[in-house]
Amino acid sequence: MTERGGAITEAAARDLIVGAVSRASVSGQEAEVADFLRGWMAAHGFAAHVDASGSAVGVRGSGPITVVLLGHIDTVPGHIPVRLDDSGVLHGRGSVDAKGSFCTFAAAVSGLERAALAAATFICVGATEEEVASSKGARHAATQYRPDLVLIGEPSGWEGITLGYKGRLIVKAEVRKDNFHTAGEGSSAGDDLTEGWFRVRQWAAQASSEGVFGRVQATVQSLGAESDGLEQVARGVFGLRLPPQMPPQLAREQLSALLADLESLTLDFAGDETAVRYGRDSPMARALRVAIRQCGGTPVFKLKTGTSDMNVVAPHWSVPTLAYGPGDSSLDHTPQERLDLAEYDTAVQVLRTALTQAVLKQAALPGHADET
Repeated sequence: MTERGGAITEAAARDLIVGAVSRASVSGQEAEVADFLRGWMAAHGFAAHVDASGSAVGVRGSGPITVVLLGHIDTVPGHIPVRLDDSGVLHGRGSVDAKGSFCTFAAAVSGLERAALAAATFICVGATEEEVASSKGARHAATQYRPDLVLIGEPSGWEGITLGYKGRLIVKAEVRKDNFHTAGEGSSAGDDLTEGWFRVRQWAAQASSEGVFGRVQATVQSLGAESDGLEQVARGVFGLRLPPQMPPQLAREQLSALLADLESLTLDFAGDETAVRYGRDSPMARALRVAIRQCGGTPVFKLKTGTSDMNVVAPHWSVPTLAYGPGDSSLDHTPQERLDLAEYDTAVQVLRTALTQAVLKQAALPGHADET
């Protein structure tokens, strides 16, 4: 197949992100935006479809190097009226986290020249359900592709390159006890649950090492107690962000032992994700550094305390991986979520340049040159 190459217009790239953000897509309800993205990619040189997980997928290029660009298209709840203000800032849920990143991917790949398209096959995956523990789109994609290079779409700022994310474990605790008069001896279900939380928090502090990325972070996600007059029930959900030295299975074992003497307390664990961290000197990281400098920026490497689809695909794709995307991640999930489209334009330019440099250098290595 002969590939058509060449930069798309800035207006077309902006139409993409405005159209994506204008379509609500809370996790599990991504069908409308996925169809829009499929249509846009099909109109801009991709072979595009919506896959079995509901993700929008676009493929360009025919080369032997496989590059997967995976960004999520679902959002957390909370409607923000979509508007483009006079200063060129796009307000709306998902503008930063993370439709902006996926649109950067699609716009950059749509503008690649023939040489890059002959060297590599680029697969853009607009994944579903990243904002919930299912990560449906990423888990499906992990079984479908065998990439040589991977980019994850998450906001880092156009000068930022994210190398790693913490792991995660969700602890669901429940205490059931016979009801008793509060003037009597003993502890309530709420007392026992609170004692369990205090121990978890102390354990997190003791299990931490130096730096933010080395710290175990523990937060209460929900907490409550009730009684029907015969039985007391207290329930809590504790969220843990785990550093590389604390894989989820080890955290499960240590917490189970720590709370074993609280006989009325039961634990249920979910959402296991192992921390992941990649090096600064991968082909894609080098190419991004060069491209950022060419656009007048100063590359900044980042490690994130949250989790992302990088954690999900890492066990399946043992290749250099990093995350990139425009926007201020401190605006994620907030009522103020917004993205300056001038930054978006720059990120598209940076990524298009970096992808070209990375795949052409990779193609020149032994083992690829003969195939291209």
